[in-house]
Amino acid sequence: MNEHALKNIPLKLYNTAERQKQELKPIKDNHIQLYTCGPTVYHYAHIGNFRTYIFEDLLRRTIQFFGFSITQVMNLTDVDDKTIRGAIAKGITLDAYTKPYKDAFFEDLKTLNIQSAEYYPAATDYIPAMIEMIKVLLDKKVAYKGGDGSIYYAINQFPRYGCLSHLHLEDLQAGASERVAADEYEKEHVADFVLWKSYDPERDGQIYWESPFGLGRPGWHLECSAMAMHLLGETIDIHVGGIDNMFPHHENEIAQSEACSGKKFVNLWMHAEHLVVDQKKMSKSLGNFYTLRDLLNKGFTGIQVRYLLLQTHYKTQLNFTFQGVESVKSSLQRLNDFIQRIYNIQTLQSDGQVDLLVNDALIRFAEALADDLNISSALAAIFDFVREINCLCDVNQVSQKEAETVINLMKKFDTILGVLTFDKREENIPEDLQEAFAKRQQARQEKNWALSDELRDFIHQRGYLIEDTPQGTRLKKQ
Repeated sequence: MNEHALKNIPLKLYNTAERQKQELKPIKDNHIQLYTCGPTVYHYAHIGNFRTYIFEDLLRRTIQFFGFSITQVMNLTDVDDKTIRGAIAKGITLDAYTKPYKDAFFEDLKTLNIQSAEYYPAATDYIPAMIEMIKVLLDKKVAYKGGDGSIYYAINQFPRYGCLSHLHLEDLQAGASERVAADEYEKEHVADFVLWKSYDPERDGQIYWESPFGLGRPGWHLECSAMAMHLLGETIDIHVGGIDNMFPHHENEIAQSEACSGKKFVNLWMHAEHLVVDQKKMSKSLGNFYTLRDLLNKGFTGIQVRYLLLQTHYKTQLNFTFQGVESVKSSLQRLNDFIQRIYNIQTLQSDGQVDLLVNDALIRFAEALADDLNISSALAAIFDFVREINCLCDVNQVSQKEAETVINLMKKFDTILGVLTFDKREENIPEDLQEAFAKRQQARQEKNWALSDELRDFIHQRGYLIEDTPQGTRLKKQ
């Protein structure tokens, strides 16, 4: 397996700000600083959120696949309008309200086999850093105190505002006199945004922090800037999130970060498209809103959900259907059955094709990933490889030594996919099923088709399949 060839394949990623693919070139040495938008911990994360987190995991794994080291930060938004409303409604502290959802999020990451980031900063731990940023922005006259006592960012003081979303400056300036105190506002609505939200006892209960600007708490947009710059530096390699965060959230991050530091905030922006359910926007009112736990309760596994969310390119809208999850089951079974078949190879002979197929598959897989994470082409390379090796196995042309090479390549593929099983299966088929299987073989020899069909149905009902292989017919667990 020629892994040296991977060094000659440039990793190109689509930069939202530039509207084109560009080669990934680290700011420093061979190390990538990656900031990924994490959850707002006011509820269990839904499958639309996890579509983005799986994409971020694919990006992380691909960066490592091509030999880069990485420091990833994924924030936890534990103070915003939603978390405060939830805590007040339950009559508990903010920490008590958000902790169960933080814990559930980390459980879900494990269930989906998402690699751990190096840092998971919570917004509430970085309030002092946010206050310092606001002081700088006030000193530079790009922030001001509003009539309500809150601190706002003046977008007309930042000429580059709109550089990410490509909104026109004259349109933006037309709305600059308006102010928005909410953490989130309608897309395409342009206004000065809140950096520090002045304390309102009726709205905020007992949730507030002290600051030079008075009691209150930071705006949502400021939180990510402060945590990213504190942990990764004033300029970072890649910033990632869902397409819904591009405007206004990421646009506001750029404005406040660059006005504060005087330096470019992010070199490469990447955004994942939406997930829809049966071609409709996911919502509780339509009854098509699913958390990961909802799918697990329906009998699906975390690995099946991971594969489903992984297999569509991140810049393509993903249509979730339960039929899609069912088809994923068969794809995973095909791959895992292939691995078991390779483990069972006893042949010593070969026609020398395996090494060529291995190297070709690795290059095809790598080139697909290097083309802006083209996962569908990468998966096609894997399934073509499986088909070609299966054909050689059918005629006993894969040796035991070559089988090891094949398994090693599948493990290499799985550093990206994270869905395969490499434990050797020791099938202990129940004795009554072995007897039924033997009786069915006898019935078929005697052309007793009625009995043969009856025994087949009995075997299927017990969760086993009857499979024809070059070595003969056998029972296999479904």
